[in-house]
Amino acid sequence: MTDEAAPSTRKIIHVDMDAFYASVEQRDNPELRGKPVAVGGSAARGVVAAASYEARAFGVRSALPSVTAKRRCPELIFVPPRFETYRAVSAQIREIFAEHTDLIEPLSLDEAYLDVTENKQGISIATDIATIIRARIKEVTGLNASAGISYCKFLAKMASDLNKPNGQAVISPRNGPAFVEALAVKKFHGVGPATAAKMEGLGILTGADLRSKPLAWLQEHFGKSGAWYYNISRGIDNRAVQPDRPRKSVGAEDTFIVDIVDLAAARAEITPLAAKVWRHCEAKGLHGRTVTLKVKYADFQIITRSRTTSTPISRLDDLEAIAQSLLEPLFPAPKGIRLLGVALSSFIDDEETETDQLELEI
Repeated sequence: MTDEAAPSTRKIIHVDMDAFYASVEQRDNPELRGKPVAVGGSAARGVVAAASYEARAFGVRSALPSVTAKRRCPELIFVPPRFETYRAVSAQIREIFAEHTDLIEPLSLDEAYLDVTENKQGISIATDIATIIRARIKEVTGLNASAGISYCKFLAKMASDLNKPNGQAVISPRNGPAFVEALAVKKFHGVGPATAAKMEGLGILTGADLRSKPLAWLQEHFGKSGAWYYNISRGIDNRAVQPDRPRKSVGAEDTFIVDIVDLAAARAEITPLAAKVWRHCEAKGLHGRTVTLKVKYADFQIITRSRTTSTPISRLDDLEAIAQSLLEPLFPAPKGIRLLGVALSSFIDDEETETDQLELEI
């Protein structure tokens, strides 16, 4: 795609709930309002699943070890997660989206893309739709949402962060390329720390730097992603909003209070993880061929081991047996194991790339 390619005429909204889990807890418990709140476990091996804006002011964020979070914010209040409640609220929000469009692509419980180019209310201005949706969410759930409006998914996602919390922003087709040019590549959605560091090493600090590189050069250095970077540096993203995307994998994992060092203890942890994955797959009618074992060591090094069968796995016993067989060669363990996870993927007719992570034990 060249610089001259016309931007999409789609009208896409990215809705992102503000500090969703923590906001639900503050809504349901008035004593938590206005205070720094972390959803997660306060034990030594706990992890922050979500943080209120009051907590974020102290540098507390999701995935931060609880001990670190408490050190940054001594007044931090930990509350255990209530995933069933979060799912119920998410369903309410989804119903509000459906009042406007059927083209809804959930990314998680608290965010989604909506294509409102053709919408049920016949509203021609996407910013008006976003305003109405956010007001309706507030009315029904008591929670704040932010929104980004643009002509493509990448820029709608970026726009939703511009006026958080409880705000919205627009990136128009006219302004899209200039917005990307001025943006630091480390802030690009989908560019992680490792890729950002690689880009910096190659002299790419901004979207403008990225745009200056020829397509062949980007493909040489970034493989299949080269074409993606070439396009988004020009504000081009032709991905459609895809409702009800098939799941790529279903997984469950657990973080341990005490590091696991022997095989028997590790094997005992695999059994409930495999059972949780199997229950979810059975409920959804999912049939997969690839079993993946995830191991996080005490020093936070993460490794994965996978095995793919020729036919879909048909029994829980088979799923667990494969996971156990992936585990055994890792012992004797070179260091303590902090976390174990089991996932099933390569589903029949799998076409998209979404991970459905079951409740994280924190």
